Amino acid sequence: MTDRFPEPVGFFTAIWRQLPVLLWLTVLWMLLWGQFTVLAFLTGLVAAIAVTTVFHLPVVELSRRLNLWYALVFVVTFLGGLVRGSLSVAWQVLDLRRQPGTAVIGVQLRTDDDLLMAHTAITCSLIPGSLVLDADRDRRILYLHIIGVRGEKEIEANRRETLLWEARLTRAFGSREQLQRLRQAQEAEVS
Repeated sequence: MTDRFPEPVGFFTAIWRQLPVLLWLTVLWMLLWGQFTVLAFLTGLVAAIAVTTVFHLPVVELSRRLNLWYALVFVVTFLGGLVRGSLSVAWQVLDLRRQPGTAVIGVQLRTDDDLLMAHTAITCSLIPGSLVLDADRDRRILYLHIIGVRGEKEIEANRRETLLWEARLTRAFGSREQLQRLRQAQEAEVS
């Protein structure tokens, strides 16, 4: 069979493959109800299995790789980005002398993975001062609305920042092939 029509798998094999998604949906269920009990876990698990069975989602292929050091670097820089972005937006609001400039920019990502693209988009949207408006999956472009722009210098800084988030996520969670593609893209940009 072709990749377009994968081999059918059994019920328990499908559940095993989607275990991370099932556990995440179960945790969300427990958070929704505000109860961390065995009953809440079991009903959440049943609801998660029902949702993933009825609304048949494609299996998310994880890289099965986690670099703890780069994951820590990502978390620390993300928290720093939250603080820096919050202070920057607060200053722009309080600075009555001028209006903060805005721009919509497109950033061409270097990796070809939907999960990394989604995580990069979420990271950029969570940091105050930028918001992902659209994601062109086929061309791997994120379109961001940014504030605090006064010229081309700030636009390029925001592009570089988005690519830095993508690189940090790839180093922390990406597969070896994705890391290799990232290195090749970075070398091509330098030369």
